[in-house]
Amino acid sequence: MTVIDEQQVRALAEFRPAGAKVASCYLDVDGRRHPSRGDMEQEFDLLLRRARARLNGQASAGTDLDRIERFVRAEFERANTRGLVIFSCAAHQLWEVIELAVPVRSQIVVAPAPYVRQLEAVLQANRRFGVLLVDRQRARVFVYHLGELVGHDELFEQLPRHDDDGGTWDHQHVQEHSRAVASVHLRHSADVALRMLQEYGFDHLILGAPDDIATEIEADLHPYLRERLVARVKIPPAASEAEVRAAAFDVGAQVEREYEAALVAKLRDAVGSSNGGVTGLADTVEALADRRVDTLVVSRGFVAEGWHCDPCGSAALVGPACKTCGADMERLDDVVEQAIECALASGAKVVICDADPDLDVAGRIGALLRF
Repeated sequence: MTVIDEQQVRALAEFRPAGAKVASCYLDVDGRRHPSRGDMEQEFDLLLRRARARLNGQASAGTDLDRIERFVRAEFERANTRGLVIFSCAAHQLWEVIELAVPVRSQIVVAPAPYVRQLEAVLQANRRFGVLLVDRQRARVFVYHLGELVGHDELFEQLPRHDDDGGTWDHQHVQEHSRAVASVHLRHSADVALRMLQEYGFDHLILGAPDDIATEIEADLHPYLRERLVARVKIPPAASEAEVRAAAFDVGAQVEREYEAALVAKLRDAVGSSNGGVTGLADTVEALADRRVDTLVVSRGFVAEGWHCDPCGSAALVGPACKTCGADMERLDDVVEQAIECALASGAKVVICDADPDLDVAGRIGALLRF
């Protein structure tokens, strides 16, 4: 699978080919929804027909769609891929194929820049998670990113047995010795988790441990790990990798929902106090044009018409003259995507929310401001 990060998405968002368009293709190739290759290609055919019908004689974009079609039909092997993303602009040597272990929504967009909204949403919804499973003898650490296991380590330290001492220790002595050995094991387990954090990095940590040792292992965690701890799960170290992955995804989805709700509440408070926040498409686009946006917040699926200025990269609701530089602007079917690209290009953070009623009431888009 392809390893993709925020820096790569920003680089794509900043790509502006003079005099040419970019064809962006997102294709759901998940075998659970499309069991046969024919099912997948049937949906792809429909997307291609619609995209070609909208070209209006743009020859270079037609070449890009042809190139994407050849790749999907003749070169792409699905294997474990669930989401396929392709960006093409032959006129400016752009050809990027991203194979993901998580699904995407099928769509083809031909626009002045790569359509990165879905990719940004995928990154946001699939933060890097560490999972530490530990008992008194065994520890396993997993690191997941974009649906893929990217790191794994484990530790086993046998508890002492009474028959190993030749029968000379009493029962209480054996118990105390076992507790001491287990405590050392928990510290070693915490060290393994810290090493995995240093090697792979992760945003959140999930802990699976019996109740009688959970508090002790938490106390042994380095502060960098404790500050990332978001949940406990009842999964033993002997669990299958599939069970661990499923639990990590469930926790990840819950963490993301809570994060989005807290961010929207912060935005609502900022707007209510007239201090550092705007909502609604018009005010948000204006703040982006002034490069005042720190965090852009958008409802998933929000689409609105607008304008784009190629010379300065601004988005606007009213055209055709750009208020920033005075140049003629181009009409867009989706100015929201352009707003996302402007935010990424200016170094702002983008958060795409799933069905947040407060954000929907506020116009489905808003921004926390730098000034």
